[in-house]
Amino acid sequence: MVAKKVPMRQCTGCREMRSKRDMIRVIKTAENEICIDATGRKNGRGAYICPNMDCLKQAMKNRGLERSLKTAIPETVYQQLEEEMSHIDKG
Repeated sequence: MVAKKVPMRQCTGCREMRSKRDMIRVIKTAENEICIDATGRKNGRGAYICPNMDCLKQAMKNRGLERSLKTAIPETVYQQLEEEMSHIDKG
C-alpha cells in the first residue's frame, strides 16, 4: 500500500510545521472579512495557528497572522481564537 500524503502547514506563532488537521485556520475572504474557518474549506487566503495559547500569544506579539493575511487583524478575531482554544483545552 502507498502511504497517504499528509498536508503540512506552518504555525504563524511558533513557526513549526504540523499537520493541517491539527491546526486552526484563519481566513481573509474576498470581502476583506477575517474569520475562523472550522471546516478548512472556505474560500480565501488562509493562515494557520496551533491550538494552544502560547502560539496565539506569540502570533500576536510577532504579528504573524497580520503578515500572513496581509491585513490588520481586529481584536475580536483574537478573542474568538482565545475562546476556541479554551474549548479545545477543556475538551
